[in-house]
Amino acid sequence: MKVFDIPGFPNPLRVRIALAEKGLASKVEFITIDLPAAEHKQPAFLAINPLGTVPVLQLDDGTNISECTAITEYLDNQDGNPVLTGKTPKEKAIIHMMQRRAESELENPIGFYFHHATPGLGAGLQPYKSPEWEGRVEWGNRQREKAVAGMRYFDDVLRSQPYVAGDAFSMADITVYAGLVFAGFAAIAIPEECTALVAWQAKVQERPSVKNPA
Repeated sequence: MKVFDIPGFPNPLRVRIALAEKGLASKVEFITIDLPAAEHKQPAFLAINPLGTVPVLQLDDGTNISECTAITEYLDNQDGNPVLTGKTPKEKAIIHMMQRRAESELENPIGFYFHHATPGLGAGLQPYKSPEWEGRVEWGNRQREKAVAGMRYFDDVLRSQPYVAGDAFSMADITVYAGLVFAGFAAIAIPEECTALVAWQAKVQERPSVKNPA
């Protein structure tokens, strides 16, 4: 298998943690895509993923799987022991619900803020951004506020259970963790009152898969 990504970025980090959790890192060849230089927007990469996003998992038969949730589902079910995406219908439903909330209430708003209200990744990507419109920066800053509200939401969740989707670590935790990494990069601080979220972050950082992702 091959993974097209760039080390250290939020979504690639999600898949790299999943690979480490499943012990599959040694079975993958990593191919770095230069995002600041807009390599992911060029024809060669668009032939692999027409949406121009990373990461992409390429199987040995040439099948390309993009989107972190889909990639994690595939990896998690290879050994018949899906520890990250749920085993029972109820587990699967709750994990996917919280996974979606982790994206919509935290990771995505941070991305919108970063790309629309800050210089983002620099001039190389400027031609591929949405055209300027009146209020764009203001909208981006509202997304920042939404991300902070998302932090407060997950803090509330984690006050009554050890992990984002319940009693066990799951892909929802991976996404929230990657979202907080992105928040740090974008200079969005966790509110001081979010002590449960901070404690959870410290706990997750001690997992071997997070200390040493693929």
